[in-house]
Amino acid sequence: MISVIIPVFNREKTIKRAIESVKNQTLKAHEIIVVNDGSTDNTLNILKSIEEIKVISQENLGVSAARNAGIEMAKGEWIAFLDSDDWWFEEKLEKQMNFHKKHPDILISQTDEIWIKNGIQINKAKRFRKKLQGKIFKESLQMCHISPSAVMIHRSVFEDVGLFDTSLPACEDYDLWLRISKKYYVGLIDEPLIAKTGGHEDQLSMKYWGMDRFRIKAMLKHINDPNLKQEVIKEIKRKCEILINGAKKRGNTAIIEEYEKLKNSI
Repeated sequence: MISVIIPVFNREKTIKRAIESVKNQTLKAHEIIVVNDGSTDNTLNILKSIEEIKVISQENLGVSAARNAGIEMAKGEWIAFLDSDDWWFEEKLEKQMNFHKKHPDILISQTDEIWIKNGIQINKAKRFRKKLQGKIFKESLQMCHISPSAVMIHRSVFEDVGLFDTSLPACEDYDLWLRISKKYYVGLIDEPLIAKTGGHEDQLSMKYWGMDRFRIKAMLKHINDPNLKQEVIKEIKRKCEILINGAKKRGNTAIIEEYEKLKNSI
């Protein structure tokens, strides 16, 4: 059984499209769980008009808490996420489940994707193209190589590594993918089966300056692993330099001092 979890906050223009893309799958999901994270627009009314979905409403606690609420409610053996502004192509679940049937030892996979920005499909830069599979922890330190809308994860993985870290206001997916890829082989269906959108004013990458601050917090969880320590420290130092240089341009002495201290202490 597959449980699909869609967190949503103020996405009245896109939530129906996302849900319909799940309903139109050639392999039907066992359940579609939509977590309304305190929306203040017409999102909740739209959800009430859609049949065959389960809706959880909570106060605005953030995307991590929303996804976690969905996971805790889900009954499926497999969990798939879909962001409320993205959508799936019709064979996404079928091709991904076929992959796992052929590789029963692989408990997490993702598909390739197309990118849509401001309604127009754009070409991805080479470094963003999904070609990695396997134990990809070290490659994932520099940047996030997994998209939430592209993954399918066996629920036992969450029981092992835990859920999304609600203390992180952003880069919560980066943090989870590090914890997972440290222990699990990540499979790749090398075919674009989702459309990932960007350019929204409410995207977290636009809301928060210095996203590497949150990535550093995620990496610090692994700094004492003897097999990974050197790679983790190297990347933390590199990201500290990025933050320091950005802070210098903004004249933010507190940030400069904070990350100079961290860089020199590890």
